[in-house]
Amino acid sequence: MSVSYAPAGKPGKWDGVMDWCQMLSGAGLILFMWCHMLLVSSVVISPDLMDYIAEFFESTGMAQVGGPVIFLVFLTHFVLAARKIPFRFDGQKVAWQHARMMRHGDTWLWLVQVLSAMIILIMGSIHIWVVLTDLPISAMKSAARVQSGFWAIFYLVLLPLIELHVGIGFYRIAVKWGFVKDSQRARFKRGENILTMLFIAIGFITLLRFLFLSVA
Repeated sequence: MSVSYAPAGKPGKWDGVMDWCQMLSGAGLILFMWCHMLLVSSVVISPDLMDYIAEFFESTGMAQVGGPVIFLVFLTHFVLAARKIPFRFDGQKVAWQHARMMRHGDTWLWLVQVLSAMIILIMGSIHIWVVLTDLPISAMKSAARVQSGFWAIFYLVLLPLIELHVGIGFYRIAVKWGFVKDSQRARFKRGENILTMLFIAIGFITLLRFLFLSVA
């Protein structure tokens, strides 16, 4: 009696393709978030500078087209990453028990990334929707939003979560795909921590600038 089997390499091949897509979409979002933070923080130098940058992106159509594209990449990345996230309670319990048992730093980083991803999916979607449905972007409009009270708290939560998620993602991509050797891991991790704290600090300074920017 002959028995036929499905090709063994096929599931692995597609899983590998999806891993590549997850890595590339994650790397693209990391680059976008760093650039986005630096561009928004231009308000610290001058509100006029931020308005000039925003006007450039809108006049060239990059904001109107780029915004939805980024949102699509954002959702795609989440779907790809969700393949490895346990959504059932028993799976979550096992992941938590393994993290406690192994006491492995990178495992805890993955758990932080998973938890932050769930919150960012909701809050990030709200932020993108509010910004894209209220074009054009301006320093005064952003300041008025932050000074309303609710949005200040909203961004105080979203900002560190995004930067933690981005920083951990940057580290995990570098380690997983062999860009950083085992002997370089500790030093690279320290550098990533410094970079993450730097972007969080820039974000908080930017929020303070919006809070105290006169919108009268």
